[in-house]
Order: sequence, then C-alpha cells, then structure tokens
Amino acid sequence: MLIESALLVAPALLLDHWLGEPRHWHPLVGFGRLAAFAEQMLYGPTQELPWRRRLRGLLAVLLLLLPLTAILGLLLHLLADWSGLLEMVVLYLTVAGRSLQQHSTAVYQALQQQGLEAARQRVGWLVSRETAAMDPQAVIGATIESVLENGCDAVVAALFWFLCLGAPGALFYRLANTLDATWGYRNERYRYFGWAAARLDDLLNLLPARLTALGYLLLGNTRLGWQSWRRCQVRKSPNSTLVMAAGAGALNRQLGGPAIYHGQIVHNPLLGTGILPADVDILRANRLLQRTIWLWALLTLLWGGWQLA
Repeated sequence: MLIESALLVAPALLLDHWLGEPRHWHPLVGFGRLAAFAEQMLYGPTQELPWRRRLRGLLAVLLLLLPLTAILGLLLHLLADWSGLLEMVVLYLTVAGRSLQQHSTAVYQALQQQGLEAARQRVGWLVSRETAAMDPQAVIGATIESVLENGCDAVVAALFWFLCLGAPGALFYRLANTLDATWGYRNERYRYFGWAAARLDDLLNLLPARLTALGYLLLGNTRLGWQSWRRCQVRKSPNSTLVMAAGAGALNRQLGGPAIYHGQIVHNPLLGTGILPADVDILRANRLLQRTIWLWALLTLLWGGWQLA
C-alpha cells in the first residue's frame, strides 16, 4: 500500500502543477458549506457551559470527517481496478501548491503594478488577519508567512498522510485542516466549539510540520534556518510557528510581529533574522516552497522505485 501510494505522488503533483485547483465545483468548497450547516445545527444556545460546547464541536468534527472518509474507503474497495487512478485524483484535489503560489504572486504583482489597496485585497484571500490597515511591509510579511505555513498545510501534510494511509488519509487530513481554518480561532464564538478541530489539526501536523521545516532548512540558508528553528522550539511554539520560523531563517528574513485578528491586536513572536522582507522575497518564498515540494516528491518516488526493484 505504501509503495503504491509513493508512486502516485509525482503524477498527482504534476496534475496540480499543470492544472491548479478546479475553478468550479471544488469539493472543499462544498465541504465548507457542509461545515457551515453542521455548525448551524450543532452549535447550540448562546450561553452554554464550555465542556458542553466542546462536546458539540467534537461531535461536529466526527460527523463531518468519519462518514466521508469511510465512503472514500468503500469506493476504493468497490472500484479496486480503478483504485490507483481514484487515489491519484483524490491526492490532486487535496494539495494546493499551484493555487498558493498563484495567490501569493498576485499580491506581488499588485504591489508592483496596482498599489497598496489592491495588494491588501489579494493578501486577504490568503490570511485570516485583518488587512484594511496594513502597510506594504505588513502585506509582504503576511504573504510570505502564508506561503511558508501553507506549504505544510496545503501540500506536505497531505502528502505525508497519503503515504501513511492512502487517499482516505489525505482526505481526512485535508478536511480536518479545513475545519481548523474555519473553526480554529480563539475568539468568543469558537474558543470552545472549535477546540476539537484545532487540537486535531495540531496532532495531524506534528510530523509534517517538521518535515516541511527540514525541507526549508536543506534548501535555504541552513545555518540561519536552524538557529531560528531552535529559538522557536525553546518557546514551545505550535506547528505553524515552527514552520514559519524555519522558513524565515532559511530566507534570511524577519517575519512575525503584531497583527490584527477579529479586531484584537495579537503580538506574534519575531521569527528569523533582523532583515525585513521586500516584495521580491514573496517570489523567493515561492521558489523555496516549490523546491521543498519536489524534494519530498523525489525522495518518495526514489524510495517507491527502490522498494519495487
């Protein structure tokens, strides 16, 4: 199973590289609507004990993830002769490397050609923080952080779980990550309801985050990336911060700092070196991500081919 999955990684990534995300009827868009319906049905009364709200959030996560993953597993069993093709298509739909780079490049082009207001709008498609008051430096930093962080969330983690558990693993991860992006906020509405989604995403990204960070170190400034990674580990930072720290050091640039989420200023730690990024560093981050993706794809392909030899 693992060997077969390894040989499907490169074709799925090539599909993503050539085609990008489907422009219409993307399954994750439909899943987002399903999640909104589940939230409406299960959220409960406004005033409720935290443990009850957490239980509701856990129930929502289980009802959304388990049946869809089981259905895919059943389809793979029933369509055994076509299972390889189906698994490749599922992996293609669960990675979003080209889409991420297209959105980030659009921010760079807006800064170059259209001005700050257009760049704020474009970066708003990538991040959950408020963008209306961003200066150019904040736009650039937020874009690079999104590229580095989503290199794990949108690509490497999906590949990791595909190799571990096949297409059902990749689907389960991508749906869980979508729920975290939807509910995993520490604001009044989602602090308890989104707890299960956030903790599950943390668990699923534990190893993929470190593989992504390792790729950034190997393909960027290794010394500075390692120093930034170590400082982040001392802080016991979450997965996403660790990935951004390694990437910031690998690029020899400084990221992090204050940002506004849902009307409140959050003082994120400073990551990387003391050199502030310029707009061209968005393209450098894209190249670092692209090299990291193909590094792990190549290693996976070589391992699969060696096992079959």
